[in-house]
Amino acid sequence: MNKNIALVTDSTNDLPLNLREEYKLIIVPLYIIWGKDEYRDGIDIHHAEFYERLPKEKELPKTSQPTPQDYLTAYQTARSQGADEVVAITISSILSGTFSSATQAAAQVDFPVHVYDSKSTTLSMGWQILAAARSRAAGADAAGMVAAADQVRQRMTLLVLLDTLEYLHKGGRIGGAARFLGTALNLKPQVYIDHETGKVEAGERTRTWEKAKQAMISSFFKKAGTGRNLRVGVLYTDALADANRLAETIRSAYNPVEMYVENASPVLGVYTGPGTLGLCGYYEE
Repeated sequence: MNKNIALVTDSTNDLPLNLREEYKLIIVPLYIIWGKDEYRDGIDIHHAEFYERLPKEKELPKTSQPTPQDYLTAYQTARSQGADEVVAITISSILSGTFSSATQAAAQVDFPVHVYDSKSTTLSMGWQILAAARSRAAGADAAGMVAAADQVRQRMTLLVLLDTLEYLHKGGRIGGAARFLGTALNLKPQVYIDHETGKVEAGERTRTWEKAKQAMISSFFKKAGTGRNLRVGVLYTDALADANRLAETIRSAYNPVEMYVENASPVLGVYTGPGTLGLCGYYEE
């Protein structure tokens, strides 16, 4: 008889609400600090409010990881709901201390907690979570859930098209994209996540927004390769119209078996800024 395994993750996963509910995900929010105010991502501040406020404020917000106590509470909640074990999937340990908090809390409980570093964030982590949840539904144990997530990670491609590097630079998450600094004036920079290291790296640079979107599609499928069963997400901050057009282009040309258009978490918006688009997905086979 399979054990009851809870799935815990953080608020940057960007999965649609119906999937979070379907797979009974326990979400641990990161924090957004704006001046003297502190907000729990997705609870005290939501997408529309955040992206409306962001370009108007002189002071840029900061983010903070959940505390070990936050994760301990999540694990205890899972236990109280009947879980025998927990699989916790977190944002890249290079981008946030969330993995450390999750690991510290795991050492404080008397039941198994398996903490897995997604080496990414947003829907790149979200697809890994879905793979783990779907393998659990098919009867996998905790090790099988982690293995399913890891297989997806190894196939994953995440590209982000920025209107500016300002937010990524000031937020201290610029990574390998630092080589763009001083040369990116009037250019639309593309960055990506290296799913082996969990770091942000530099992609292509394009002079116009329209050419940049086409370049992102080209880069995405070059990195993703070819295969069957494309699962892809289109991400945006406050560029919904662009995101919908991008989604329709991909839907018509590549016929994905699963596709979502999602507003990026405010925590991610702190580092990407307004006017951001992203592509995130993989071929299953």
